[in-house]
Amino acid sequence: MSEAPHLTFDLDTPGVSTGHLVVPKGADCEALSLPVFSCNRGEGPSLLITGGNHGNELQGPILARRLVKWLPEAQRCGRIIIVPEINPLAVQAWTRNTPIDGKNLNRVFPGRSDGSVSERIADAISRLLLPVVDTVLDLHSFGPTWDCAPSIISHPIADIDQMTKTVSISKAFKLPVTLLWEHNETDGMFDTLVHRQGKTFICTEFGGGVVSAEALTIYEAGVRNGLIALGLVKGKAEYPTFRQQKTGQTLETTSSDQLKSPSPGIFEPRCSVMDEVEQGDVVGVLHPMGSLSAASIDIRAQSKSTVFAIRSAMYVQGNEEVAILARPLAR
Repeated sequence: MSEAPHLTFDLDTPGVSTGHLVVPKGADCEALSLPVFSCNRGEGPSLLITGGNHGNELQGPILARRLVKWLPEAQRCGRIIIVPEINPLAVQAWTRNTPIDGKNLNRVFPGRSDGSVSERIADAISRLLLPVVDTVLDLHSFGPTWDCAPSIISHPIADIDQMTKTVSISKAFKLPVTLLWEHNETDGMFDTLVHRQGKTFICTEFGGGVVSAEALTIYEAGVRNGLIALGLVKGKAEYPTFRQQKTGQTLETTSSDQLKSPSPGIFEPRCSVMDEVEQGDVVGVLHPMGSLSAASIDIRAQSKSTVFAIRSAMYVQGNEEVAILARPLAR
């Protein structure tokens, strides 16, 4: 029987506490100690903030550590728990998946105490942190080969009241995009587990591969707005400036809005994030590499839409996503 996961401090202690979430060792690696911050101001909402779910999305860990600096002065009530890097092995390797077991942490929840290291991390979070909160904020950034609008992403939830509450809170972050991404919930995803427990799950997508000071300012302002909306922090929420605008859009995307490469080649983006495109407009161009005489292939929008995310110029395989379009939320 493996050692049980545990915290090195008591989350119920009033005020600010710091310590570690200890993930027991297994056959594949030694025990892990994940730094944890807790600010307990008594009665009120309870929130878990996590970063580093995918190790090559570093905006989340950076922002989480920024929050640790100013939350003790700003938090008015309730409880906020922050784990800046829930997958430190992937963060250190700058990989999406855990390098030791090759698993995507965001596909193994609620985890297993006797499983591989990714499963043991998920088990520790599921057993020790999730039960004491009512809302989870998971900080992502869409991956290093993409550019996307700073956004809150939600997937459709069968419970209408839960879906309505999630969209309402998401819009309160006042980021440039609140996106309803239509696809079926997948077993093992963090949000699927949280939804099944009747809790609120918020997922931020913080831009893409480039971590800039300007972008981090936008992301931090958006998260602060969310904390204000949840009643955890005092202050007035304001739209951050993005592309010289202070505004937000509520959009939706389906599988038909995901543009894919028709064959292998070098993808050249012809649009930028938040560009408006009409049906037939060229979003990007695919350049075959086998022959200089082979014609480039235009990848076109299927309908009037907004460019939510677009791939960086790179070599792609056939049937690989290169752009994601979105339209105003119809429901």
